[in-house]
Amino acid sequence: MVVNVGEMDDDMKRYEFRRMLEELAKYQGRGTQLISLYIPPDRQISDVMAYLREEYSTASNIKSKSTRKNVLSALESIMSRLKYFKKPPENGLVIFTGHVQKRGDQTEMVSYVIEPPEPVPSFIYRCDSTFFLEPLKHMLTEKDVYGLLVIDRKEATIGILRGTRIEVVKHLRSMVPSKHQQGGQSARRFERLIELAAHEFFKKVGEIASEVFLSEENLKGVFVGGPGGTKDQFMKKDYLHHEIRKKVLDIIDVGYTDEFGLRELVEKASQRLKDMKIAKEKEVVNRFLGEIKKDTGKAIYGEKEVVDAIERGAVDTLLLSDSLRKIKVKYRCPVCSREIEETLSEVEDRICEKCNVPMDVVSKEDIIEKYAEMVKEKGGEVRLISSESEEGKLFLRAFKGIGAILRYAL
Repeated sequence: MVVNVGEMDDDMKRYEFRRMLEELAKYQGRGTQLISLYIPPDRQISDVMAYLREEYSTASNIKSKSTRKNVLSALESIMSRLKYFKKPPENGLVIFTGHVQKRGDQTEMVSYVIEPPEPVPSFIYRCDSTFFLEPLKHMLTEKDVYGLLVIDRKEATIGILRGTRIEVVKHLRSMVPSKHQQGGQSARRFERLIELAAHEFFKKVGEIASEVFLSEENLKGVFVGGPGGTKDQFMKKDYLHHEIRKKVLDIIDVGYTDEFGLRELVEKASQRLKDMKIAKEKEVVNRFLGEIKKDTGKAIYGEKEVVDAIERGAVDTLLLSDSLRKIKVKYRCPVCSREIEETLSEVEDRICEKCNVPMDVVSKEDIIEKYAEMVKEKGGEVRLISSESEEGKLFLRAFKGIGAILRYAL
């Protein structure tokens, strides 16, 4: 399988890349028979071929006959594929090849040639019982990252918005006394104690928030929120690191300073920054829900209904949950040639009812990829909805993760 991730649309690129890694992670080899090869863009193909020839010579001495045979055939496969490259592609090249376990004692040769979405950082050759996927998994790290801080004098909560997922990092409670005067203390002295306690609390919050946000290499900005004027007082002083202060995009009024406050902060921030991933997702899901609520007939859900609308060219925007894990499998009987097609979570064995023999798997397609391609051919738009946002969870739970906004009511 040859996969050029760079030529796909962003949402589908990310989804197909993740699905491919999930598939690769399932493969198991006997002993150390699965080869993972990472070639950086600046590495000469001739150098890689020389390295592989040395590995081929070493593998010829493997004692186990079956292991030796499988490793040598995998190396031959890689070298034959590399002959088609004068130099690595722009982001380098990743190859996974080897014999994986099937039912019983059977094995099957698999081979993936991948042009990754980001540059391969270093040359890696690894022979193991599983494919080495960590460098590619790192490329899936969410790049749309924002820092979140909600604060008042009683408490503060620090979080991260990673794509569409809100992560609570730290919740702090203060020891700042309330402003009503305690008996026996002068008003001025008590006021000084309050301000000192508030200063120490703000200082602690600023130090922790700065440490959290500075550790995020993909941080695009920071939002600060809270009720009343406390957040403004906090921002007027240098409680946050100067590099973080430069990244503060907005100071927003919110009613709470706990986890709910973070969600309220993201809600209001997304209204102001339309290019945020969570804002775009919220907009399309709310549009879909609005059509459902108004009962205009221009929003539908359910696989059968949506597929019918796609085939009729009526779909303007197809909504699919990125947590859908279903494949369309076509089976054929080797005796009578009877065919059946089913939507399954994974490939299962089927027996022909007429001939009572095992049926062959003719094809299998991921339904997200299949339906997305069908919609694009008809000129429609495809939106993948994250199951990590509140809207995404609702969409998956209430509508089984598949719905569509139509051009016209059917």
